[in-house]
Amino acid sequence: MPLIDYIPAQTNIHFMRLRHWTFPFSAALSIIAVVLFATYGFNLGIDFRGGTLIEAQTSQQVADVGALREHLTDLDVGDVQIQEFGSPRDVLIRVGAFGTTDEAQQAIITKVRDVLGAEYTVRRVETVGPSVSGELVRQSILALVLGAVAVLGYLWFRFEWQFAVGAIVTTMHDIFVTLMIYSAFGIDFDLTSIAAILTIMGYSLNDTVVVYDRIREMLRRYKKLPMPELLDIAVNATFSRTIIVSTTTFFATLALYFFGGEVLRGFSLAMTVGVVIGTYSTIFVAAPILIHLGLRSSTVAGATKSEPEAVLGVDEAAKLSEVEAEVAEEPVPPAPTKTAGNGSGKGSKGGKRPPARPAKA
Repeated sequence: MPLIDYIPAQTNIHFMRLRHWTFPFSAALSIIAVVLFATYGFNLGIDFRGGTLIEAQTSQQVADVGALREHLTDLDVGDVQIQEFGSPRDVLIRVGAFGTTDEAQQAIITKVRDVLGAEYTVRRVETVGPSVSGELVRQSILALVLGAVAVLGYLWFRFEWQFAVGAIVTTMHDIFVTLMIYSAFGIDFDLTSIAAILTIMGYSLNDTVVVYDRIREMLRRYKKLPMPELLDIAVNATFSRTIIVSTTTFFATLALYFFGGEVLRGFSLAMTVGVVIGTYSTIFVAAPILIHLGLRSSTVAGATKSEPEAVLGVDEAAKLSEVEAEVAEEPVPPAPTKTAGNGSGKGSKGGKRPPARPAKA
């Protein structure tokens, strides 16, 4: 039996009843994120601060980070940070921007190489000037803002304004929680992190739009159904799809986290957390918030008159969907062939031979 068969295609979970707990939980996460932003901030990488990044590997079994830190501090080259990077033999050295010219920064790199000596092998060197880092910051902020504005414009014309506001709130919730991970764990925030945020934004919006499209369909079909029950039907109708897509993406990002190397660890961690929180927000934030935004069936464009099944409850509607799916899967029997007659005395129309006319005298 395929694995996909273990996930029921038709579920009957009352998600909207949980909104009284999920909304406070999401609000608490957002508040914690803002507090972390204000107190700890972000560990900005070389891309945004400017400076030099040097990755080196020692010939010994373990790098002596303490001794290396003492030698580099004596150089008086400004802000110097040293940390283990990947294996115990690898170290990552960050030197802040020193001077305003490239010659001054190159001189710092030469001094660091001299301190490392023959014991260390320099594997990577990245240098970003102050002007370049400032330009990268502006372009990154502009990319995030333009992406949010483009999404808002699309949703505003594609759906009603309640859907647009709900999608933006859900997306901002996912971005805040992902940024909270960067701030709480001190992960380097660089251009790779911006790529992760934009990817999570697109992933979250994709799930949200799928659910919203089903909600619009349900609003046109079940006009008399209470909004919480209608949202339950719509979310249950897409639940199996949401779980399958999220699970496959989660395992892909998890593999990238463990086997993608130290350079991609921050990106893969943000993606893994973003997939989980995006799935959660699609079910427990995006759909329930429509209740508080005052969405009604009368506000949906193209709404038709009420149908007989519009008065069904959640359980009855779920059973009806199951019956319709079973009927659609049943094979259609072949049509009977028309014959003029057979040995059993059946005809072509009613299955019986017509009565014989009386003989003329």
